[in-house]
Amino acid sequence: MRIGTPGFIPARLTEAREARRIPSKAALARRLGMSATTTSRWEDETSGQTPDNATLIRLAGELGVRPEYFLRPPFHSDRPTFLRSLASTLVRDLDFQKAQMHWLQEISFVIGHYVDLPEVDIPDVLDGASYTQLRDEDIEEIALRLRRHWQLGEGPCGDVVAIMERIGIVVAAIPMNTTKLDGLCSWSPIDGRPHVLLATDKMSFPRRQMDAAHELAHAVLHQAVPAEEFQVNLRSIEQQAFRLGSALLMPSTTYPKDVRHASLAMLVSLKERWRVSVKAQIKRLSDLEIIPEEFSRQLYKLYSAKGWSKGEPLDQHWPIQPPRALRDSLNLIVENNVRSKADLLATEFTISSTDVEELCGLPPGWFDRDAAEVVSLKRHPADGPGVHYDDAEVIAFPDRRPHPWSGRSS
Repeated sequence: MRIGTPGFIPARLTEAREARRIPSKAALARRLGMSATTTSRWEDETSGQTPDNATLIRLAGELGVRPEYFLRPPFHSDRPTFLRSLASTLVRDLDFQKAQMHWLQEISFVIGHYVDLPEVDIPDVLDGASYTQLRDEDIEEIALRLRRHWQLGEGPCGDVVAIMERIGIVVAAIPMNTTKLDGLCSWSPIDGRPHVLLATDKMSFPRRQMDAAHELAHAVLHQAVPAEEFQVNLRSIEQQAFRLGSALLMPSTTYPKDVRHASLAMLVSLKERWRVSVKAQIKRLSDLEIIPEEFSRQLYKLYSAKGWSKGEPLDQHWPIQPPRALRDSLNLIVENNVRSKADLLATEFTISSTDVEELCGLPPGWFDRDAAEVVSLKRHPADGPGVHYDDAEVIAFPDRRPHPWSGRSS
């Protein structure tokens, strides 16, 4: 009789391996010093073979998870995950991104037991139509409707990540360790809430604005896309997301009025106001037929000649604020003594503290720090009877600045 671990879920081993960018079962076997056949059988749901308890503990240590991780069902959904699958992108990088998304959804699910995240506020803009029926003019109108619904006005957009969190989308931003991954959008199989994972590699605020708006567009337009249609219609789906994201950031009713003449210098000036990259602006002007395609190609060539593909002017002009919803929720749970940090790691989260900190935007080592205690200052006898701590009166310093019409100097 084979001795294994009852309840072991092979898909969880696959997920953990992909989250650690271990490219194959054989590579995992080499790290464990075991037979590749053995580890392959652990990931095969039909084999019936599972690691014994001692090996399970060793496996968990190698993959940086708790042993209980392998006993909980994975957060896999039948709905598609929207990511920009490039031919040049390594499969293991895409698998890593999807595995991190599953972990983000698991963290969100745990936090949802203790904190009410904002309700999802994504209106039905398709009105019963299919995304395949959308024309460019439909997408432009949808962008204006969304701005009105979310009360964004028609001027430059604020921080898109903050807007997404306000309307109930869970957002995280982590390094992907490759410049070929931007972001992805997926829906939780538990509550149907959209989750967005953004890459922080070589990130600037204007670039993040476009990446976030792109994923927001997927959440608006493509939540009903069957998984089997995703790869077939990937090109048109991505074009729609980019068009809507651009229209959200640069409304057709206002942005064109700021373009007095299309030049790189003018677009840099507009970048300061609209906080959108020069490259995205060139594309937007072409989409709106404000400039002909030939002229847009000339602008792209000049853009490349200036070396802006590696970094544009003003890219670092604005600080990037990390997503806050999950971070603030965990702080709220701990500060109100709902659960301690140790409890959360021991019973709720099965991935490592480092993974939770990264996906929630917490500072490194947050789980290792004790929660801050509020203390009161002790009264000192030398303060004397003339010092009053209760019902204190605040006395303002006299204004010694010269009066604007007195003619006197200080």
